[in-house]
Amino acid sequence: MPDPLSLDGAAQAALITRLQAETQALRAELDETNQGVLALYAELDNQAEQLRQASDLKSRFLSYMSHEFRTPLGSILSITRLLADELDGPLSDEQHKQVAFVSTATRELSDMVDDLLDLAKIEAGRISISPAWFDMLDLFAALRGMFRPIVNATAVDLIFEEPQGLPQLYSDDKKLSQILRNFIANALKFTVRGEVRVSAQRVGDDRVRFTVSDTGIGIAPDLLASLFEDFSQVESPLQKRLRGTGLGLSLCKRFAELLGGEVGVHSEPNVGSSFYVTIPLALEQEGADGQ
Repeated sequence: MPDPLSLDGAAQAALITRLQAETQALRAELDETNQGVLALYAELDNQAEQLRQASDLKSRFLSYMSHEFRTPLGSILSITRLLADELDGPLSDEQHKQVAFVSTATRELSDMVDDLLDLAKIEAGRISISPAWFDMLDLFAALRGMFRPIVNATAVDLIFEEPQGLPQLYSDDKKLSQILRNFIANALKFTVRGEVRVSAQRVGDDRVRFTVSDTGIGIAPDLLASLFEDFSQVESPLQKRLRGTGLGLSLCKRFAELLGGEVGVHSEPNVGSSFYVTIPLALEQEGADGQ
């Protein structure tokens, strides 16, 4: 651009006119860009609202479906118990096997329904946390009794290590129990022989880690990162006959976060796996409402 001071009056006027025109053109371009950005924001807000509504509808559908399924599933389980107890007459060995098959399939479906219902509640923000003081020995005793019938029918030992030097916890023992139940159930599913060991140890001054270790088939390293995602399942020969929603570990992760903690896993193929959850010894009061 020439030096304006070196130009005569007419040339200076022409330069000023050209610069003004360029400035106006730039201002018009900026105005159009601003209008485009505002339109884009409006479109994004509209899409976000549509996604929110779709997510809300999905959660409501899952919740409604889960509630509707629970009644007939409960009826089927009650009937299978009556048949197995032979209250209406004796059953042959083959009939007992058939009733057991129906009962097992119904329980699997019931567990899937419960997982879907929990997922819907979490996404809708309706999961409540009810912290209270409890002893880990009581928690382990309840879990041991819950899995005793299953373990008695397998070649796997379920071992609970007695917690040493650990105080009472102030947390939601039901949510913690649900996490450990899922870890233990998975370990038993994928362990043909050997043991499943449940332990607890202090981490630092204010946290405790619960670990469920097994001598099962293990998990490939490239699969570990996605284990706690929704609907994630490990591909294995055992998985083909052990059905599930793939929500169990995802729910464990979400429950652990509600309890102020986190989950993790260490695993080696053909050696075994260790799933763990680490939570505070005492849940902060502001997290007590589960929001």
